[in-house]
Amino acid sequence: MLLLLPMTVLAQGKTLHDASCLQCHSSITGGKANSLYTRAEHKVKTLPALHKRVKGCAVAADVSWSSEQRETVVNYLAKTFYRF
Repeated sequence: MLLLLPMTVLAQGKTLHDASCLQCHSSITGGKANSLYTRAEHKVKTLPALHKRVKGCAVAADVSWSSEQRETVVNYLAKTFYRF
């Protein structure tokens, strides 16, 4: 399901993602942080799986997002990279 979201919501999700996720993702991808989302073998195939992954990553990175902020990041990733 492709979500229709205002650009401000996507921009907020990108800002949260970039501030909290890029450093770790860059360290495990040799500086190509967003390649985690575009790999042919990426493990996230559904929106519920993306919710679970973002929640797990936030815990691992010790990010204290509200549920609304986490949802904003999920929506940004779903719209920008996964398109499901």
